[in-house]
Amino acid sequence: MAKVYFKTFGCRSNLYDTQVMISNLKNHEIVASEIEADTIIINSCTVTNKADREVRGYARKYSSEGKKVLFTGCGVKHSGENLFNNGLVNGVFAHSHKENIDDFLSSENRVFLPKERVNKHIDTTLLPRVVGKVRAFIKIQEGCNFACSYCIIPSVRGSARSFSEAHILDQIKILEQSGVTEVILTGTNIGSYGLDTKTHIATLIQKIHDISGILRIRLGSLEPSQIDSQFLEILELDKLERHLHIALQHTSQTMLTIMNRKNTFERDLELFNAIASKGFSLGTDYIVGHYGETKELFDEAICNLEKLPLTHIHPFIYSPRFGTKSAKNELKLAQVKGDVAKERLRKITAIVQRKNLAFRQNLKKPLSVLIEGKKAIKERDSSYFVGLDEYFNKMILPIKDNLDLKGKWVSVDKYEIAGQYNVGLSYSVMQG
Repeated sequence: MAKVYFKTFGCRSNLYDTQVMISNLKNHEIVASEIEADTIIINSCTVTNKADREVRGYARKYSSEGKKVLFTGCGVKHSGENLFNNGLVNGVFAHSHKENIDDFLSSENRVFLPKERVNKHIDTTLLPRVVGKVRAFIKIQEGCNFACSYCIIPSVRGSARSFSEAHILDQIKILEQSGVTEVILTGTNIGSYGLDTKTHIATLIQKIHDISGILRIRLGSLEPSQIDSQFLEILELDKLERHLHIALQHTSQTMLTIMNRKNTFERDLELFNAIASKGFSLGTDYIVGHYGETKELFDEAICNLEKLPLTHIHPFIYSPRFGTKSAKNELKLAQVKGDVAKERLRKITAIVQRKNLAFRQNLKKPLSVLIEGKKAIKERDSSYFVGLDEYFNKMILPIKDNLDLKGKWVSVDKYEIAGQYNVGLSYSVMQG
């Protein structure tokens, strides 16, 4: 029996895709490291040129060590043929072929299937379980209809299409029976869910909310231009995490136009204030250093950023991606020096960290935390139970006696703020 190791690069969608492949293995053993493996499956990311380089380097390393290497994921379109022709991988297959992984592993022949089997493919696999987990990522859609100038993903994931409600609900009920109590809805662009099937993500969330064993529903990244009145109505649902991640990408209207974004800062500010007024914490993605980001535009963006009720941020320094409109830079926009971009990154990060601290200091209520396990906290020179509260903030609890809280829900009624963490002082277990 061949021993197989899966190496996943990139986002939550890729992590889910790897689980789909694992669920379709019948005659092979999955191992925990490359050293043990006869065969390595690379589920690739291509969001940046750096991601491509990392994937190619990984393939080269293990091919040279005599491993059988198969290559799939978002990098197939741009790197698959080159890797295959240079003998660095034994097989290449696009997203829509991944449910046939067992056939590829069993074949003695090299496999080269770089094109999708059908347009707008949707997987049919239902994952039987998520081993050792009480939290599960649930893919609800695939692809994206946006055309942001810096992004390559629509060209490798295709246009937006939705899994059926029945498939998603069946998947969640199966995982509920195996002990999953928190689900995170993920996809390439989850706000587009239902556009092609004449339904709506709010309707889906309401139906998930009705599944008794699911105690918390988290959402992946949303686009502000896709949040409508129907979505805002479901924010009152008890099980919905009190945190939304809404991808703004910038707060200068000129930069949003350069990036070919659909959102406007005026609308973003109105939306964020409305959601924050309902008691939600708010996170975003943010790009600094994109071509055309002058000092004046960045200063404008900082003024606008200060107005937003943000508590979390996932910032990036712009990296040109071959094949995108931004990378071509046909308007000859000024480039931003690396040290300047790094300083801008630090500045916006510090602003949101300050806002996050103020948000946590103003909370005067018990917090519900799903404990993920134990972790050594270097700055505190000790190990703690760790988890996330309903506002997507980190909670740590001192380890006492032989108590094992992994996978448990706890209500923390007393806690202190220590840097990026809330430290639980008094708590009770909510679920056995």
